Amino acid sequence: MTETLQNYITIAFIIVGAGCFALTPLAIAYFLAPRKPSVIKNDTYECGLKSEGDSWIQFKLQYYLYALAFVIFDIEAIFIYPWAVTFTEIGIGGFLAMALFVLILAESLIYLWAKGLLEWQ
Repeated sequence: MTETLQNYITIAFIIVGAGCFALTPLAIAYFLAPRKPSVIKNDTYECGLKSEGDSWIQFKLQYYLYALAFVIFDIEAIFIYPWAVTFTEIGIGGFLAMALFVLILAESLIYLWAKGLLEWQ
């Protein structure tokens, strides 16, 4: 057996083990949990209070834009940390690539700011 095949078999065992580790408690709970449905247990509630009205409400698009901007800059932070750790080893090519990445994200911030999407109304 080659070393590559042995590595793939090891990875397969890890995946199967992780799946069993995640699914075993769910299966145990499914088979052993008591089932006593009632009207009170199946009733919907919000924060312990009986819900009133329709659950479909109009959602402001501005909240979505805030979330999207957060994700963009959160991903930027995720990429900048490893870059900062290896800054001395990556050379000028790595620096220019990250500078381009940061400039593109800065452009998106300037665009959001110019459109007035960062102002809370």
